Amino acid sequence: MSTALHWFKSSYSSDEDEACLEVARTPEAIHIRDSKNPTGPTLRVSPATWAAFVVSGRA
Repeated sequence: MSTALHWFKSSYSSDEDEACLEVARTPEAIHIRDSKNPTGPTLRVSPATWAAFVVSGRA
């Protein structure tokens, strides 16, 4: 089984935008990283925490 994460950016991001976050989903966690530094640190949150964050951003 592969442990590689599949990273993606928002469809609202362009290739020229340097201030993007990338997200990778697994059943256990949502992984977040800075697109400018893909080998740098990542933030890992639970799916419930990510869902609450997304909902709060829509308010």
